[in-house]
Amino acid sequence: MTVTDVTPLLSVENLTIQFSAMPRAAVGGISFELRKGETLALVGESGSGKSMTSLAIMGLLPPSATVGGSIRFRGQDLAGLSDSEMEKLRGNRIAMVFQEPMTSLNPLHTVERQIGEAISNHRPVSRTVLDARVLELLGMVGIPNPEKRRKAYPHELSGGQRQRVMIAMALANEPDIIIADEPTTALDVTIQAQVLALLRELSERTGTALLLVTHDLNVVRAMANRVCVMKDGFVVETGETATVFDQPQHEYTRHLVNSEPKGQALPVSHDAPVVLEAKNIKVWFPVRSGLIRRTVDHIKAVDGIDITIRRGQSVGVVGESGSGKTTLGMAILQLQRFEGEIRLDGQDISILKGREAQELRRRMQVVFQDPFGSLNPRRTVGRIIGEGLQIHDIGANGREREELVVTALQEVGLDPAVRQRYPHEFSGGQRQRIAIARALVLKPSFIVLDEPTSALDLSVQAQIIELLRDLQARFSLSYMFVSHDLKVVRALADEVLVMKDGLVVEAGKVEQIFQSPRETYTRNLIQASFDILPPPSVG
Repeated sequence: MTVTDVTPLLSVENLTIQFSAMPRAAVGGISFELRKGETLALVGESGSGKSMTSLAIMGLLPPSATVGGSIRFRGQDLAGLSDSEMEKLRGNRIAMVFQEPMTSLNPLHTVERQIGEAISNHRPVSRTVLDARVLELLGMVGIPNPEKRRKAYPHELSGGQRQRVMIAMALANEPDIIIADEPTTALDVTIQAQVLALLRELSERTGTALLLVTHDLNVVRAMANRVCVMKDGFVVETGETATVFDQPQHEYTRHLVNSEPKGQALPVSHDAPVVLEAKNIKVWFPVRSGLIRRTVDHIKAVDGIDITIRRGQSVGVVGESGSGKTTLGMAILQLQRFEGEIRLDGQDISILKGREAQELRRRMQVVFQDPFGSLNPRRTVGRIIGEGLQIHDIGANGREREELVVTALQEVGLDPAVRQRYPHEFSGGQRQRIAIARALVLKPSFIVLDEPTSALDLSVQAQIIELLRDLQARFSLSYMFVSHDLKVVRALADEVLVMKDGLVVEAGKVEQIFQSPRETYTRNLIQASFDILPPPSVG
């Protein structure tokens, strides 16, 4: 989009946001302008204040927040508007697309009703006109078969489709500004590219200005004309996107630009002992119909997969949502019913029962995607990490188990003193280190890493990858790394399996797959990961 109108639609001057319970301001006095047809990115890591800024613009901050400075839309100070006046503006002239569409959409209402409400709340329209507009919007955002899908509920749509519905709601009243708060963070790379292309195309076609709030520098480079880099509530650098990325002036900006996962997998001998071998793994879910619920078909989530992982090796399993990669991991961990054969250190583990099965649990561990959701909020870090030691009767007494917990925390780079604290007192990266320590304390030989970095900031992602690589070198760990982020996979994995619809469509050494992919599906995944969109034009 070439931006020609220099009159700002939105002008933020010396914005401050203070919460009574916080010792410092969440936003410490920032200023920026947004013009018609322009895409401006607010970029920074968690806690930088970027999302607080977007909520302040929309008047959605909680009563405990004190807002200073001015926010002007078309010259009108929004701080002076009453609640009813803000309601008329919100979703009408300024709309917002939130990060997680599943929690933003009402699970009890159909897509049609929710988009319709976004329109009827601001203008009286007939049922016929409303129905036609809903279909038009669904078609505009690329929902297939909109006549049928408008009757769907949010849970019946994919993540990408739900985000498109959110965009349709934002576009419903042809707003002047759309605020997109991390609109693609939870999406697969190919769906991410589609959503970003949609937002750009709609902005170019309608002249809608876009305020993009994100921590993903690849998204910023692909979408934004200008960028404001935020840290600790302040804008530390601003300018044209290409200039900021190519010639960053502030130390923090340079840190962000250089934070993409780097390095490569540790070398693995071709004759290293096999730690995990899975053959012809199948996970089929029955589809039942009729009064007696007879099985009429199966959803083949995993359909005959083979995988071999040697000591000290990382094998990446990649694919879009629904490809079966996480289901495969859960089957290998014996957390999902399956058919096939799985051997750990040469032992057939699918037939183990009782005490033998419990010993298996110790040797196979998992680190989940969301560290906050996987840690018990009611227990201290020490109890969380030490729970496995008690279950498996490791350690002669409490003191010895405490020493093992201390060692595990030190191994992941955390101060052992934190074991008296609770999960909510830590950052996302620290919580993921705690989750890794919980797995490590049992001295496993094999760990399934299920999207362990996708919820983290870029710089924290890089730190976790370095940590995992270091732990692998020290303890000869074997990893199955499940991810849709091919940049992270390339930095850690030695081999990669590409999955689609429950099948492996391509497999091989990482460099071979990335440099010379045979399958179109693989090429599309790689292109979407490394080249989301060509950069926007500026004027």
